[in-house]
Amino acid sequence: MSSRSSPLSVRVRGSLACFTRPELKTERVSYEVMTPSAARGVLEAICWKPAIVWRIERIKVLAPIVFTSIRRNEVNARISSDSAISWMRGTERPEVYFADEDRAQRHTLALRDVDYVVEAYFELTSRAGTADNVNKFEEIFRRRVEKGQCFHRPYLGCREFTADFANSDGHPVPIPETRLLGRMLFDLDYGEPNRPLFFDAGLVDGVLAVPPWKGVAAA
Repeated sequence: MSSRSSPLSVRVRGSLACFTRPELKTERVSYEVMTPSAARGVLEAICWKPAIVWRIERIKVLAPIVFTSIRRNEVNARISSDSAISWMRGTERPEVYFADEDRAQRHTLALRDVDYVVEAYFELTSRAGTADNVNKFEEIFRRRVEKGQCFHRPYLGCREFTADFANSDGHPVPIPETRLLGRMLFDLDYGEPNRPLFFDAGLVDGVLAVPPWKGVAAA
């Protein structure tokens, strides 16, 4: 029995997107194109199971690449998950926090009116049970896309930039653009410690080809 699915795809659209370049810390500046890790996040929002892991193959760019500049109020501090759990359990007294005193206005260079087709497949993991099989999860994914179902609303880089998704059948042709995109974040290799993975990205006739997981080196 195969542990790899057949090719699957979904169309993803949104009015704003920001796939932040990690080398720019202070201001948020987006890559020109959705990153593979962001595409994986969209697929997991639609269909996540412990028994499968998503692998991105291609990202088709259907709309012109247009940047827009916005300013947003953000907070500098972040509460740790351990503290939040302690407060919920009552083992620690919550600290008083005033967001108004911790705000900072930051510039964001985001993408406007994005439209992509994400092409991917999934593999069964070691957590797959005896009742799990590829056909079962393929049908679950296709059904959820058709019905617009998701575990949480998918987003385009930042949680406030929500995404719409639909079946990719009959989508427009990708933009007629070929260009080098430089080093792009591929994904995170979760371990001890977590390691970011990068690859040399480029558009060919509006299509970003994503290398296989094993072909990407850690930074």
